[in-house]
Amino acid sequence: MTVFEKNGAEIWLVGGAVRDMMLGKKIKDWDLATNLTSEQMKKLWPKNGYCNNKFGTFCVVLKNKEVVEITTYRSEKGYSDSRHPDKVFWGGSIEEDVARRDFTVNTMAYNNGLVDLYGGEVDLKKKIIRSVGKAEERFGEDALRMMRAVRIANQLGFFIEEKTLKAIKRGAKKIRKVSGERIREELFLILMSPTPAEGVEMLRECGLLAEIIPELLEGVGFAQKGHHVYDVWTHNLKTLQYCESKNPVTRLAALLHDVDKPKVAKGEGSAKTFHNHEVSGGRTANAIGKRLKLSNKELDMLFRLTRWHMFSGSEKQTDKAIRRLIRHVTPEYIDEMIALRRADRIGSGARESSWRWELYKKRIVEVQKQPFSIKDLKVNGEDVMKILKIKPGRKVGEVLTALFALVEEDSKLNKREILLKEILKMK
Repeated sequence: MTVFEKNGAEIWLVGGAVRDMMLGKKIKDWDLATNLTSEQMKKLWPKNGYCNNKFGTFCVVLKNKEVVEITTYRSEKGYSDSRHPDKVFWGGSIEEDVARRDFTVNTMAYNNGLVDLYGGEVDLKKKIIRSVGKAEERFGEDALRMMRAVRIANQLGFFIEEKTLKAIKRGAKKIRKVSGERIREELFLILMSPTPAEGVEMLRECGLLAEIIPELLEGVGFAQKGHHVYDVWTHNLKTLQYCESKNPVTRLAALLHDVDKPKVAKGEGSAKTFHNHEVSGGRTANAIGKRLKLSNKELDMLFRLTRWHMFSGSEKQTDKAIRRLIRHVTPEYIDEMIALRRADRIGSGARESSWRWELYKKRIVEVQKQPFSIKDLKVNGEDVMKILKIKPGRKVGEVLTALFALVEEDSKLNKREILLKEILKMK
């Protein structure tokens, strides 16, 4: 801050950074505001500073490579796309700058003293999220603010103030104007919070989930049978809550893993079945992932986890079955699948069997040391062609497949001399 003071300028810590500071939380994102323009800041940091966007955000790269963002005071007007301001005006004071912000707890500014024009400190103590001014106007400026209200309340363990909540319920459909990328970012933050199930339930209660992932609502009140003690909706929420993965895609898969049970259900009462719900659910999860603009890699992961989540962690399962599961899920995602399946069991009302899962994970490691695919055989296509005196073609693949089937049943057979003799038998 001394750089600004030496040049007769102002610099304030603002927004969520002040909120977290007052809550005694570690500040993750340093949000700073100043009366200097980007051009003026560039003169102060000619070598390690650059302008980030047209809205006056200037970035300074510190010696430890950390980037600090500093934004020029501004006020805004017009939000025809419910996302970006049509016009941006450089403000002359911190008071003008905080007036454009979303919630009272994010309007406080600090510089050797606190500026709190909208009662943010009081709302922090009351643990409520309240819009600045008229909630309808704030959400009309940026519809994503509705989802952000839920996310912040969920992360902090706060409540949404009544008028603000009613405005969200009335304007929930406006979220359709927001891009899938921005919705995904807020959703992932909710899924990674300490209480993700509560966050998703909050999205449902205020009408946003019906616009974002309406497929999930089919499970509300949809009873199950057997070992399940909850309806489909509650089971999906509990699976999410019990999922220990630190990957947001896995947590999304936990939430969606039984999404299509209502769609494929047949029968009534104890005779009700959900055959192939994982097959149908994999396709539905993929469609949802595309709406949320997941990357191709994330889509692949989401599909695999939802499509193949129906497996048993029983010690009675054969090595062959475990290898088959790994091929479907891929070794890269197998730990994520274990995390999802564990959560699925607990979320069904079953007791956690830690020893069984630990044994299963050890077996997964061990079976991967065994021949896992045709490329792990001690012979190859050239050996087949040489011994059988044939040219490249389907026959070569058929022989290798037959050899792998033998080795898969008994890994001790994967020795070159044994396999060469087996090839001779296929003349």
